[in-house]
Amino acid sequence: MTMRIDGGGSEYPPIAEYGFLSDCEATALVAPSGNVEWMCLPRMDGPSVFGAMLDRDAGGFRLGPADVRVPADRRYLPGTMILETSWGTPTGWIIVRDALLIGPWHHETTRSHSHRRAPTDYDSDHVLLRTVRCVVGSVQISLDCSPMLDYGRDPVLWSYSGEGYHDAITDPDPKDVAPQLRLTTDLNLGFEGNRAVARSLMKEGDTHFVALSWSEHEPPHTYDEAYKRLVWTAHHWQHWLARGDFPDHPWRIHLERSALTLKGLTFAPTGALVAAPTTSLPETPGGERNWDYRYTWIRDSTLTLWAMARLGFDWEADDFFSFIADVAGLDDDLQIMYGIGGERMLTEEILDHLDGYEESRPVRIGNGAFDQKQHDVWGAILDSVWVHKGSRDRVDDRLWTILSRFVDQAIKNWAEPDRGIWEVRGEPQHFTSSKVMCWVAADRGAKLARARGQRARAADWRRAADEMKADILAHGVDERGVFTQHYATKALDASALLIPLVGFLPLDDERIRNTVNAIAEELTEDGLVLRYRVEHTDDGLSGEEGTFTICSFWLVSAFALIGDLDRARRLCEKLFSLASPLGLYAEEIDAASGRHLGNFPQAFTHLGLINAVLHILTAEQDIAARAELADESGPVAEEG
Repeated sequence: MTMRIDGGGSEYPPIAEYGFLSDCEATALVAPSGNVEWMCLPRMDGPSVFGAMLDRDAGGFRLGPADVRVPADRRYLPGTMILETSWGTPTGWIIVRDALLIGPWHHETTRSHSHRRAPTDYDSDHVLLRTVRCVVGSVQISLDCSPMLDYGRDPVLWSYSGEGYHDAITDPDPKDVAPQLRLTTDLNLGFEGNRAVARSLMKEGDTHFVALSWSEHEPPHTYDEAYKRLVWTAHHWQHWLARGDFPDHPWRIHLERSALTLKGLTFAPTGALVAAPTTSLPETPGGERNWDYRYTWIRDSTLTLWAMARLGFDWEADDFFSFIADVAGLDDDLQIMYGIGGERMLTEEILDHLDGYEESRPVRIGNGAFDQKQHDVWGAILDSVWVHKGSRDRVDDRLWTILSRFVDQAIKNWAEPDRGIWEVRGEPQHFTSSKVMCWVAADRGAKLARARGQRARAADWRRAADEMKADILAHGVDERGVFTQHYATKALDASALLIPLVGFLPLDDERIRNTVNAIAEELTEDGLVLRYRVEHTDDGLSGEEGTFTICSFWLVSAFALIGDLDRARRLCEKLFSLASPLGLYAEEIDAASGRHLGNFPQAFTHLGLINAVLHILTAEQDIAARAELADESGPVAEEG
């Protein structure tokens, strides 16, 4: 895989150059230099222990050649979340493999959250494993593990654990916000301030391992043991992927990587899905549009499950519906987002001591949008349940009680203004997409009620859905027959691309085609779709933003649905070409440079990819089926 190296002279790697690791409890991002520059413990939303991604002095963990910082190649081992980096030096070659280990079910009595989903055969081992092998010649390698706890505020103090020069531990965190860290390796460790360091000359055939652990589980103590646990982890990911129903198509590789990424963004103990594993990666370098995405947005998660269900991954949907039932069962009102353990208060805080990625301040933790009113959330959940269950499976009574409340809330609130799908921090408006998703809540609710035999309730909800549709068509469409951002503007918004995706109108309706074409022509930069034009939308913020990548995938889906397959394929291929070297996507892409912007990797983008590809393949299959039918009926028609 060809590496793209930033030529701008920044000391920060391009966002798209990071590798993503996960064990479905913690996550890590690895720079091309071999430095782990982002890792939060004990959960993916905890305080960082390695934070060099947001400040070069906020901690890192490098393993690689002593004098070479640019790798020859990086890839994921096929079907896994194991990152392999190949390094060439003037004297030899080495291969480094990085993984957050998966182990057997540990039957723990104390977990990071009290509500654990039904156990599987696998569990997080709470170990970041790094192995290195010299394949030819000789290479001088170096190890430098320099944690900085609590978002770079607290350096650690290393000491030997009593097992010789190969095992070190940190002093307990005085703030009790981070677990005690342990570093186990077959290299000889030394300490320099807060750094645990090692150097070694490797010759052909030599191997080494380094394991950073943070729980009572024993890390590997030999390379052979480390290798076995790496193989176990690879098998976990490959077995999980094998559960999916992937088409036999050249684009399958993109679907598989996106599915693995979405799984890696899932917090296994609760079934919650984070929007991204990072905070404050900028939408505009040097700008203020920097947000913490390490939370579960109800909308993002339910749309993700829609994509995963189409690939055959049903267990994840069941886990998330249970998470929804857990959090919604305690409140009358559903929040738009929660902590991955179900936390409700996500108070926003600015970390003034951090420089920010490429000096993009402020660096935020928490997210002030948690208490916004966004009326699309009920429809997102109802649509996901309908896609997952449909009329085939009975929705259990506990979930049905909560879903019924969601439908009633959508009907009660749909006529009120809200903040919209993009969480604008300007004045609330009558956003068209919010009202469409309220219609989805009533429409899917009516279908589910009918499937349960509740005909009177289904009829009431159907009448409400019809009232909403009439209002939207009267006030959310301009004189060109194009759906607008909200009732008081003629401005366009990419969220209108959801309208054909949710079946609001027949796909041959002129208003659908007009809207898709207007967005393609007027809301794009170099063919990539903006959320909206900032000069036309009061979002309460200054500065620009890049094209929003899920919106471009929505346009792919919309093209496919209205029968414009050529444009759908061309845009999809273009988006594939803009993926990171490891097949990942950030939130946004700068159309002029192809640079990835915003938090990374972004669940929203990867679910959009899955849906876009499947819409194209479905459309192609429909065309092939009609052609085959025409061929079969042709001779009969001639004889008649």
